[in-house]
Amino acid sequence: MEKLPFRRSKPSQKTLIVKNSPDNEIAKSNCVAVNPQDFEDHSYIICNGKYVFTCRASTKMLPGSIGLSGNQRFWGRWSIEDPITVSSYDQFAFNGKSGAYLGTLNVEVNFWNKNRANNVQYDPDEMLEVFVTKFENQVLQPTQIILFEFKGSYFEILIKSTQVVDLGEVLMSDVMTSSDIMNKGIVVRQTKVNFFKGSDGLVNLKASSTRPNADAIIRPDFKFEDMGIGGLDKEFTSIFRRAFASRIFPPGLIEKLGIQHVKGMLLYGPPGTGKTLIARQIGKMLNAKEPKIVNGPEILSKYVGSSEENIRNLFKDAEAEYKAKGDASSLHIIIFDELDSVFKQRGSRGDGTGVADNVVNQLLAKMDGVDQLNNILVIGMTNRRDLIDSALLRPGRFEVQVEIHLPDEDGRKQILDIKTKKMKGNGSLGKDVDIRKLAQLTKNFSGAELEGLINSASSFALNQHIKVGTVGEITGDLENTVISMQCFLDALEEVKPAFGVHEEDLQDCIKGGVLKYSPKIDNIIKRVERALVQTQNSESFNFSSLLLYGPPGSGKTALAAYLGLQSNFPFIRLVSADELIGMSESAKVQFIDNTFRDAYKSPLNVLIVDDIEALIDFVPIGPRFSPVILRALMSRLKKSPPEGHRLIVLATSSNYELLKSLDILNCFNDEIPVNNLTNLSELFSVMELSKFGESTAERKMIVQKLGEVFGSQRINIPIKKVLFNIDTAKFGFDPADELIQLMVECNQP
Repeated sequence: MEKLPFRRSKPSQKTLIVKNSPDNEIAKSNCVAVNPQDFEDHSYIICNGKYVFTCRASTKMLPGSIGLSGNQRFWGRWSIEDPITVSSYDQFAFNGKSGAYLGTLNVEVNFWNKNRANNVQYDPDEMLEVFVTKFENQVLQPTQIILFEFKGSYFEILIKSTQVVDLGEVLMSDVMTSSDIMNKGIVVRQTKVNFFKGSDGLVNLKASSTRPNADAIIRPDFKFEDMGIGGLDKEFTSIFRRAFASRIFPPGLIEKLGIQHVKGMLLYGPPGTGKTLIARQIGKMLNAKEPKIVNGPEILSKYVGSSEENIRNLFKDAEAEYKAKGDASSLHIIIFDELDSVFKQRGSRGDGTGVADNVVNQLLAKMDGVDQLNNILVIGMTNRRDLIDSALLRPGRFEVQVEIHLPDEDGRKQILDIKTKKMKGNGSLGKDVDIRKLAQLTKNFSGAELEGLINSASSFALNQHIKVGTVGEITGDLENTVISMQCFLDALEEVKPAFGVHEEDLQDCIKGGVLKYSPKIDNIIKRVERALVQTQNSESFNFSSLLLYGPPGSGKTALAAYLGLQSNFPFIRLVSADELIGMSESAKVQFIDNTFRDAYKSPLNVLIVDDIEALIDFVPIGPRFSPVILRALMSRLKKSPPEGHRLIVLATSSNYELLKSLDILNCFNDEIPVNNLTNLSELFSVMELSKFGESTAERKMIVQKLGEVFGSQRINIPIKKVLFNIDTAKFGFDPADELIQLMVECNQP
């Protein structure tokens, strides 16, 4: 392709005074007026090192002044009589040989005067011909505002992004567009201009089968980082592919393929993962009508029929525009937060009024009823997808369902980078702060919890400036407050994830430690570790359940807690009867159900179900157990987690025969016995590992005397009791003799 020449002025730099454009023709041409003594006609100039214009020499301008139109002054933020620095500009010297011309321009079109808006349908191909003819050889750049006359109407053209290429050597498809104001280029005949509706949606552009949709849902210059949301790259890719792709491509192509636009999208997942943040930021990423954001409970009203009318009102604008413009209508977005609070399964409320059911029916009719709309997108958000009416979840309604997961390590780093960007830019983030290390330390933190961590770290940094002994007296160099790595480490002690490792509960279970006093303990650990590895890596199974059974005090809970912590799985939770004290039967069922649901929200999970017989309220007399709790527990012990999640359950029981009679054993993949100490050599190992006695000889003497008392080497004592006796004996007058007596008393023949 032939490169078009342009006139280069002699290098010069001047300070000119801003004046109004002396001529409407010059103003409409997007050129600036200068006196011939300052710059040559049709030469390029750059103002304040950023804004490039084409000059029109006019004797109406006094030397030392520059005539700018209103939109040019608005773009550069200049006022009349402001001095500006003006230099001659050489596009080739600025961009180099390979990058002087505009390959593609993405622009927004709005009416210059909204009061003169009309419903005429404008052809973008015709607009392209007029645009290129009018502005050929001018240098254009992102953020620039241009007055454009077409078929008797005046439009405001906002340049969103540009593609700068060398027409002779570079393929246009290989060069990315950029919204950077410095990405300047010369308009040539080959320049392709993509026209998109502006934010007001008033300009009616004709659809094309070859051009991008003029009413594209995604702004051409949009970037994920503009939303301030991190860790959701995979989810966003899925959202855009399913919900927005059909709205980006030319309408003619979509019609040819017979594709229907997606009308509903459901975002679900744990609290704090960014669902509502997406709703708040969605206006930035969409080139559509201002989204209507509704909190679920706001829909309901005490007046008969008013709740249903509230639903109808949300769709009223979209219906009116679709009736007037058809498929040329702008996209209308309705966002429902806390969707489960209103649109529950019909018939589940039992309030007798039927209002809630009618609200669900009304939404069903509006989204995919007889009078179908093709210009709506309903986005719902919930923490409990299981509560939502099933009819809303079928294709045609909320057919795109995306789980917003807890962020992984890379996602957490991305979020921390975004949230600390301002600190870093202001020099308030300590140089010792390792964001990657913090991402590793914050397993199972949601985005909201990471923000809470940063706030907590900031409070530790600010606290250093509060005078000791006072509450509110401030001292020190506040200007140079720095948040160090130690502040973040201190914050990690007080900010804990809702879906994480409850280390305090687990550490309480292994206060005495786990002593490998016998090969049988090593075998138990190996069997559980094998199951952990299988759960983590198996391609066929994502769920496993193990039962550790044995006499009370044999160390089942300690082993389960120890192995859970050793697994380094991000989610580890202990379910014990202690947490159910004071709860009703239904509350206990709900607690167990919620705990398992929480375990499905992390990719890798260990759930320790301690003392099954206590959980089901078993007692040897009277009402023996709770069948409701038993059935709820059994159903959860058999259920695999959703795709993409892995769970292993480590259950403990002291009554194997009871579980056998209740038919619970078939819920487990493996049953592992955990026995008491069975011989004196094991007791000797326990004494050595717990460092009881002054020497090996003293420990051998204790074992020898116990052997004489028992008449054999066999014993039957729980490890928990042995460790307690050892600790008790240390406080006696003769520890060795005290231990012998305590062991004789607790041996179970």
